[in-house]
Amino acid sequence: CSFNLMCVCRDSSNESGQGDTVSLSLSVSELEDTGEGKGKKKRGRPGRQQASNKKARKSPVDKGGRRPNGMAQQNGEGGDPSTLFEVVKMGKSAMQSVVDDWIESYKQDRDMALLDLINFFIQCSGCKGTVRIEMFRNMQNAEIIRKMTEEFDEDSGDYPLTIAGPQWKKFRYNFCEFIGVLIRQCQYSIIYDEYMMDTVISLLTGLSDSQVRAFRHTSTLAAMKLMTALVNVALNLSINQDNTQRQYEAERNKVAGKRATDKLELLLEKRKELQENQDEIENMMNSIFKGIFVHRYRDAIAEIRAICIEEIGVWMKLYSDAFLNDSYLKYVGWTLHDRQGEVRLKCLKALQTLYTNRGLFPKLELFTNRFKDRIVSMTLDKEYDVAVEAIRLVTLILHGSEDALSNEDCENVYHLVYSAHRPVAVAAGEFLHRKLFSRHDPQAEEALAKRRGRNSPNGNLIRMLVLFFLESELHEHAAYLVDSLWDSSQELLKDWDCMIELLLEEPVQGEEVLGDRHESALIELMVCTIRQAAEAHPPVGRGTGKRVLTAKEKKTQVDDKNKLTEHFIIALPMLLSKYQADAEKVANLLQIPQYFDLEVYSSGRMEKHLDALLKQIRVVVEKHTETEVLEACSKTYSILCSEEYTIMNRVDIARSQLIDELTDRFSHSVEDLLQEGDEADDDDIYNVLSSLKKLTAFHNAHDLTKWDLFKNCYRLLKMGIEQGSMPEQIAVQALQCSHYSILWQLVRITEGSPSKYYNDYGDIIKETLSKTRQTDKIQCAKTLILSLQQLFNELVQDQGPNLDRTSSHVSGIKELARRFALTFGLDQIKTREAVATLHKDGIDFAFKFPNPKGAEYPPPNLAFLEVLCEFSSKLLRQDKKTVHSYLEKFMTEYMMERREDVWLPLIAYRNSLLTGGDEDRMSVTTGSTTSRASTVRSKRGRPPLHKKRPDDESVDGSWVMRNDTIQTPGGLQTPQLTSTVLRENPRQAAEHIPEQDSSEPGSEPDYIHNPQMQMSWLDQQKIEDVNRKERGGMNYMKARSGGVRQQVRGLMEDDAEPIFEDVMMSSRGQLEDMNEEFEDTMVIDLPPSRNRRERAELRPDFFDSTAIIEDDSGFGMQMF
Repeated sequence: CSFNLMCVCRDSSNESGQGDTVSLSLSVSELEDTGEGKGKKKRGRPGRQQASNKKARKSPVDKGGRRPNGMAQQNGEGGDPSTLFEVVKMGKSAMQSVVDDWIESYKQDRDMALLDLINFFIQCSGCKGTVRIEMFRNMQNAEIIRKMTEEFDEDSGDYPLTIAGPQWKKFRYNFCEFIGVLIRQCQYSIIYDEYMMDTVISLLTGLSDSQVRAFRHTSTLAAMKLMTALVNVALNLSINQDNTQRQYEAERNKVAGKRATDKLELLLEKRKELQENQDEIENMMNSIFKGIFVHRYRDAIAEIRAICIEEIGVWMKLYSDAFLNDSYLKYVGWTLHDRQGEVRLKCLKALQTLYTNRGLFPKLELFTNRFKDRIVSMTLDKEYDVAVEAIRLVTLILHGSEDALSNEDCENVYHLVYSAHRPVAVAAGEFLHRKLFSRHDPQAEEALAKRRGRNSPNGNLIRMLVLFFLESELHEHAAYLVDSLWDSSQELLKDWDCMIELLLEEPVQGEEVLGDRHESALIELMVCTIRQAAEAHPPVGRGTGKRVLTAKEKKTQVDDKNKLTEHFIIALPMLLSKYQADAEKVANLLQIPQYFDLEVYSSGRMEKHLDALLKQIRVVVEKHTETEVLEACSKTYSILCSEEYTIMNRVDIARSQLIDELTDRFSHSVEDLLQEGDEADDDDIYNVLSSLKKLTAFHNAHDLTKWDLFKNCYRLLKMGIEQGSMPEQIAVQALQCSHYSILWQLVRITEGSPSKYYNDYGDIIKETLSKTRQTDKIQCAKTLILSLQQLFNELVQDQGPNLDRTSSHVSGIKELARRFALTFGLDQIKTREAVATLHKDGIDFAFKFPNPKGAEYPPPNLAFLEVLCEFSSKLLRQDKKTVHSYLEKFMTEYMMERREDVWLPLIAYRNSLLTGGDEDRMSVTTGSTTSRASTVRSKRGRPPLHKKRPDDESVDGSWVMRNDTIQTPGGLQTPQLTSTVLRENPRQAAEHIPEQDSSEPGSEPDYIHNPQMQMSWLDQQKIEDVNRKERGGMNYMKARSGGVRQQVRGLMEDDAEPIFEDVMMSSRGQLEDMNEEFEDTMVIDLPPSRNRRERAELRPDFFDSTAIIEDDSGFGMQMF
């Protein structure tokens, strides 16, 4: 794995660009041994004179004809990359091989190798300029950077680190890796040669101070990664120093006879060398930190600030002895106040890596005290990602030291468990678990639970959870609290044995008695944990919807459902028995059966527990009249009566017995009430109302038709109407129960024999459509197309996106569309706007969603166009062209060329719109059926607009006159007949049109330009087409002069299907005399440019004064 590095030396006065070329053929080098670093001089930046005195080594003849080094080009097709930038960008070679080749070239000619490295950083910044060897030897860094700035591409704001796409994302990774490997491979000798590192650090420092964002961003990233690599070198040196010191002391402590003097001298020399190397590395790191970091950590660009904070966090983690102190931590603390969320996020993540190591807490104590309040306040950050990481950091601080956070600090985090944003709530739940619900001594707590006779040691923790829930005073958010704790406290939340014990058993010595409020809260929380376990998704309001569960999650869900079923099949009847008088508790407990695996009743032979449950539900129904409780009982019966389970018969018998009893009671109470009349007392009213409320609640979910509840309800309502003395509550319940009775009877009718009522129902629908159309034709059309869309959507949901267009279901929708089309009648003038609107909505629906597979696949709703074809015959011929133009806005060239079966609906719909279009165009414009291809353009000028057209020139002239008295839909008169293709500039038109014509109330200019007049969709399409032509730069008047007309005609001869504009009708206007002129210009309708507006390029902030922040413009905060 080798590549060729080539450098060029050119005389600055050589205009032809010819010069001596140096070619270095490099191969993979070996790591330098430590011996090469001996005998170093005092560290200092070598002068440029030394470098310039050295002659450039000439290369042998370059047989491959390769280009000079340092130029941002690539060899011919199939050639290897010729620069470091191209090698790193392509990423095809192992980075260590790339670095080894560069090291070998550095050993042969360090100036040429450094030149290649300098150009690497320049080109990585997106600069097209190249540093030449004479520039490198004779110019200072500032001059070189200024020269490169002048050659920067100002037309684009993009550069490699900001360009989107996987290739450039990989480039960033390769760029950082190259720098790290370079320092690692050079760490034993080259970095101490007082030349390479001085040159690189000096260059990066200059670039990081540039006003060009690309230079500043790229050099800062390079410098920070360079610093990280040096930190690793310094850490290794420190470890070697410690090892050498221990070896030296061990040898020195030996007795005089066994002590090896030579070894002591070698160890002393090695220790001295390591110390010198350490000093050199520290000098390099100080240069980078003071020259780059302290300026760029507060750069105007947020991404640059984020890079600095991210890397300083790495330094403090890698080499905490040197960097984890207040002198460096203060920069992270100050940046916690950054105005950009991405920078604050980097600060928090950097601190998380430090607080994760509990051994570092003593070094973080002062920082924690100084910035704790800021960190806690960031838990309420407006950026959710920042808030989540702030909560996690506070949790780590709590884990490291219980005393670090005050009660007030903790309370600021507690309430976030009720946040609607789930990641924030879950992070707060982890904090709450760590603070309140984690067992500090599990073994002691389990032993205590056993002594008390409890099965679970979580009793106290569950009591604490209930207490927290009550004190939060957000009782309606129990589901949110459970969801927040679900990831961190599942063991506690699924301890249903412990919850049942606390509710059913008496407290033992040492346990507090649960009060009524505590029991209600515990039941509510318990039901929420059951729902979360059974459904395995967050409650409503948390998350964006149900996600697909993994195989592991599905298994956990099934196991949890089996576990909760086994527990509560036995416990639920006992809980209902204990709390049967408490409406709130009972309503919550009755939510549990819906999460059961009901097969367990049969498979586990637990029918006796089912009987016990049914008995308790009956008791609850007898005791309560609250709607919430009765609906819960009704829903439970409905779930247990599901036909898929074998217990259905047993439950149905119990339900029927309950309804029989309630119905008898209701009938007797109604008779008593009706007999008493005005003398009825409160007991009579209560008896009726109580039984009626229960029956109504059950009738909502159960078909009670056979009990004929409607009869008695009707008697009550009739009595109320006749006597006016019926209590309002009874009237409401009677109406509700009657409503349910009617609905259930309708269900039976539709399921039983729908044909019996088809004719009457059809007449009702027809009459409804007729009245609706009379009220608002357009809204009626919208309703028709919406109903067809709903049917189509249902069909897609049932059969999938690949519909069988020959199936009976599709044919049924088309038949319904055909019948809908017949309702528009024969008068196309009156229904013109309505039909056009219907087509517009249908086209919008067909192209509403793109195919997720790609643009080469048809849209999912494209088949709907075949349904829309049924309405094409109801369009006026000229309106077909307008609708066709609207359709073409959604079509690509690819769609127009397709002829496969999946595109047939589009083809059929287009054909239905084009049918009759040409004949209509000719009848309106020329009175003939001459084909468009054989039209001979007239050379005559256009006659005056006010000139009347002879009757024999158009077969449609008399037809237009016959329609003078026809009223168009809406309150506005139809504008005068005008072709949008022939529309001139308004100022030019004003010069030709007489005053009386332009001021005519119904004229088209008034109709279009008056903002108080409501335009129809057809008119809007017309105006849009006019504007499209104006934007396309088509000037008809200019096209008629000179050779422009011939060019336009030549363009249109290649246009297979020119778009013909709508010709609007007027009730009192006359046709313009445009038989030949219109024929001459009608086809000049160039399609709009696809690149109507070029992309606005972002320009880099080359000389933005705000891009550089001076040292004395700090945050103004006190240091430690």
